[in-house]
Amino acid sequence: MINLINCFSQWAIPLIIAVIISIAFIKKLKVYETFTDGAVEGIAVGFKILPYLLAMLMAISIFRASGALDILLNLLARPMNLLGIPKEVIPLALIRPLSGTGALGIITDLIQQYGPDSFIGKLASTMQGSTETTFYVVAVYFGAIGIKNSRHVILAGLIADLAGFLAAVFICRLVF
Repeated sequence: MINLINCFSQWAIPLIIAVIISIAFIKKLKVYETFTDGAVEGIAVGFKILPYLLAMLMAISIFRASGALDILLNLLARPMNLLGIPKEVIPLALIRPLSGTGALGIITDLIQQYGPDSFIGKLASTMQGSTETTFYVVAVYFGAIGIKNSRHVILAGLIADLAGFLAAVFICRLVF
């Protein structure tokens, strides 16, 4: 069974590419030209979202450097402890909606400090997969396509992040 899974995982992407090229050939599509046109559009989109990305990264840096993150952590430590949530993962819960890269940095530090098989390491990894970078998505992608009124999207995204965070804690407490 494991050999079958390994074989499938090694050939999955080449097979998908071969199927796409075969279908395009059958439909008489110009694969190379379509690919290069898409690449040109991708570069244009990259340049278009760059200002929004830089603004978001600067806001995150200001939030962390100003000490606002530390103040918020001190306020949340006691209530989180009552809920059985380790204080070590609170920064991850706060940064994850803002920045995936920042959250990854926090997870890396937690795993280096506590180990990947520790409860904190497993909880941090589960939280990373259970939540989204809500503000990043809204700032970069909504900004790139010109959506101005994102109030309900942010609220819905933050509620989903909170649900993902609490579900990660519940499941990790249950399983580990």
